[in-house]
Amino acid sequence: MELIILMGLQGSGKSTFRRLQFDATHFVVSKDQFRNNRRPQRRQMVLIEKGLMAGRSVVVDNTNPRRLDRQPLLESGRRFGARNIGYVFSSGLGASSRRNANRSGKARVPDVALWATARAFERPSRSEGFDELYLVVIAPDDGIDVQVYVEDHE
Repeated sequence: MELIILMGLQGSGKSTFRRLQFDATHFVVSKDQFRNNRRPQRRQMVLIEKGLMAGRSVVVDNTNPRRLDRQPLLESGRRFGARNIGYVFSSGLGASSRRNANRSGKARVPDVALWATARAFERPSRSEGFDELYLVVIAPDDGIDVQVYVEDHE
């Protein structure tokens, strides 16, 4: 059983990657599924724990920019005996902004949301509780390259 946590800016390719890699095998939890919920974090945690309690692998498709955002997810994974696996999306503000500009309706987020997420983003570390970490690079031709994530040791 796995708890997959996707991390990156809006428009970085998280949902596309998730659909290609995990939708057929994992229970999908995304705050995009319940935008009108007044307590989306609480709803997210309920769904994650419901999936894990049922013995299913779960993929969390959100920006998850800060350690504080990721900690309850990682704790749930550990509590239910899941392997905590993180995927960090390398798309910077420019590439994410271009992809976001091509979106329409509710899929398009305000530019200020991209900037806020970029400012808040904290690089993940195995010390947070990840069993595995990967870097996802989306090429200009929409090719996807997944490699082992190399941590900064500052």
